[in-house]
Amino acid sequence: MSKVFTHMKVDLSESMEAETSDTGRKYRTPIGDLPSVTTVVGWEKRKFFAAWRKENPFESKRVCQRGNVLHEKIEHYLDNEWTPETGEKVDDLTLELFNQIRPELDKIDNIHALEAPLWSETTMLAGRVDCIAEYDGKLSIIDFKGSTSAKSRNQCFSYFLQATAYAIAFEERTGTPIDNFVILMTSEDGITQVFEGKPKDYAKPLLSAIEKYHQDQG
Repeated sequence: MSKVFTHMKVDLSESMEAETSDTGRKYRTPIGDLPSVTTVVGWEKRKFFAAWRKENPFESKRVCQRGNVLHEKIEHYLDNEWTPETGEKVDDLTLELFNQIRPELDKIDNIHALEAPLWSETTMLAGRVDCIAEYDGKLSIIDFKGSTSAKSRNQCFSYFLQATAYAIAFEERTGTPIDNFVILMTSEDGITQVFEGKPKDYAKPLLSAIEKYHQDQG
């Protein structure tokens, strides 16, 4: 029997329009046009990933599609709208990745936000957070990742900065502090990984990433 997830009423309903250019993605927010969280925290590695996408166009497209479909099914599962047993069928890879991560998803409850728009006057960044909810009873920023293979904690550093930016923005928007983040990763080599951390430990590296981004903008 599938878990039924409880949802909390948190007003984060404002929409954000996105625009992508050579300098990355920007969002139009009530406080102005702001660079996206993912653009800024991934800024230093942008050339590496751009070169990889150019050299591997088919794999790049496959990985992007895999991530989009997996995220959609996770979101619908947490919204109590879909399960593999009762919902529409999905491709074998998506089903495998979902079933791998499902035990960790079932540790989530009291969901405050799913794919919600956030922006911050402190960081002057904006983005859409995957999930804000309790994980094992702790209110957390939760991010879902699909991967071709398992990753080390060092390889996930930008994800920690991303989660930190969302924690700052959520507290600004709601007054509710978040002291924990969780990165849930399911990979094609059959491994599910859980990376936890404290946003306060990554605030200074996030600031450095923001400063580097703006320096490069001139």
